[in-house]
Amino acid sequence: MAEREIKDLLYAQVARIGKAVASPKRLELIELLAQAEKPVDQLAAEAAISVKLASAHLKELRQARLVETRREGKRVFYRLADRSVADFWVSIRSLAEAHLLELKNALARMSEDAAQLTPIDRSQMLELARRGEIVVLDVRPKLEFSAGHLPYALSMPLAEVRKRLAELPHDKPIVAYCRGPFCVMAKEAVTLLNREGYRATRIEDGVAEWRAQGLPVEEVL
Repeated sequence: MAEREIKDLLYAQVARIGKAVASPKRLELIELLAQAEKPVDQLAAEAAISVKLASAHLKELRQARLVETRREGKRVFYRLADRSVADFWVSIRSLAEAHLLELKNALARMSEDAAQLTPIDRSQMLELARRGEIVVLDVRPKLEFSAGHLPYALSMPLAEVRKRLAELPHDKPIVAYCRGPFCVMAKEAVTLLNREGYRATRIEDGVAEWRAQGLPVEEVL
């Protein structure tokens, strides 16, 4: 095979990844699977699409070797092929944030209340949590918390925050997080907590962003 043909073949294989992720919903499915493995019906509900369409998108991702499956009875569960897929999602999203003004503006609208964002860095936050000086609140569903969460985090899904307020101290700052910059669950939790008299802020990181920085993540065994 001639050198030009070989190079064309190499680029074509890499382009398979680009083709597989060239869909907003497929990117969203990757972000959802970066939290935990899930069945297709749950992924469809969380991505606000039909099960049929979710299955079609997942098929494309599977053909590109970005996701894998396992069967449990009649249910098929999807998961990312490995952590590098989650890292890829964080990298491509960060690249888009750095270069696309439209995305920057959209994120700015999501973060209109700058006071909600905590000013401390990751290492400082980890140390404060270790010493018990702040409460790190994971407001994602319990399944996602079990699959991986920030060290010292307390699991309190958004739907449970209001009825579990008594578990939270009034004398310590609370730092909430969810699935990353595109997720609004932490923002909603912080708004509720501040309205109830707590000192709450949030970070834009999710577990995928935390891992991409080489920071520790814990699992519920």
